[in-house]
Amino acid sequence: MGQETYRNPYSPEMHKSATQKSASDMLYPAITPFYQSMIEVPGGHQVYVEQCGNPNGKPVVVLHGGPGGGCSPAMRRFFDPEIYRVVLFDQRGCGRSRPLASVDNNTTWDLISDIEQIRQMLEIDRWVVFGGSWGATLALIYAQTHPEQVRALVLRGVFLATQAELDWFYGGGAAIFWPEEWTKFISQIPESERDDLIMAFHKRLFSKSIDVQTKFARIWAGWESALAVLDPGERHGASPANYARAFARLENHYFTNHAFLTGEQAILSNLDRLQTIPGIIVQGRYDMICPPARAYALASGWKSARLVLVATAGHALSEPGITRELVKAMDEMRELIA
Repeated sequence: MGQETYRNPYSPEMHKSATQKSASDMLYPAITPFYQSMIEVPGGHQVYVEQCGNPNGKPVVVLHGGPGGGCSPAMRRFFDPEIYRVVLFDQRGCGRSRPLASVDNNTTWDLISDIEQIRQMLEIDRWVVFGGSWGATLALIYAQTHPEQVRALVLRGVFLATQAELDWFYGGGAAIFWPEEWTKFISQIPESERDDLIMAFHKRLFSKSIDVQTKFARIWAGWESALAVLDPGERHGASPANYARAFARLENHYFTNHAFLTGEQAILSNLDRLQTIPGIIVQGRYDMICPPARAYALASGWKSARLVLVATAGHALSEPGITRELVKAMDEMRELIA
């Protein structure tokens, strides 16, 4: 889960309160890529890839949220640019990748294959994997599939792609805390279809009408955006149409297909593959999108990982406490992986 481009609740540029500005101040200075490319991947997709920081530095790959969130310039700033060679890419169907909002040949395993293709193309032996929300899901699956290529994991807002987590967010759990936003979310769905909101939205997000797709994509994205930060501050308008369509269609596609994983505990049941990989997990105590119970369960079974619970934070990358701990984690990694 996680929106991370355009009107992105996880970006420090999104919220302008004094507290959020202090989060931006914790980051490294803004930088521009030294490498940008569109690469062909199997299945008719073109994936946008960029690199920034030190071309000869310690490699780290950034996995954005969603599925469908895309990368933002703020994501470059969590890493010391003199130390790290930062690789960012927009996953299939979103951001600058093309075709936009396409779910054809777009599965978890396609994304895992893309990560490996990028690593090999860039001639990187092993790298740190940095991911939040759905990016944490993807990071864990990648590390379990290719443990020999992962030097360390830094995760935020853990989502393990279980039905229980989807039931929490789309079945009324989070609605207990945000009833006014929940009312907006379900208001355009007939009562007869509200027992399965993921499927109800699926019908509309994959309608033949682009207008219908866009309308319900903005409703879908708005629900998640509203709950992303502990203090939402000033409200902004709806997400741009193209961004909302890509984000909502891809998320719904993955959630309808149970993230293309086998078994409710697909990630937790394979923690033995992570035991030699060091990890830091940063989790907001009041994360309404991905509650901390999953991060706790992950850390409990992954002995080489450390869980950092941020007392006054929600889900977003731009929460001051989350920002501080992620920058700190990457600074610590400089010594850990030396």
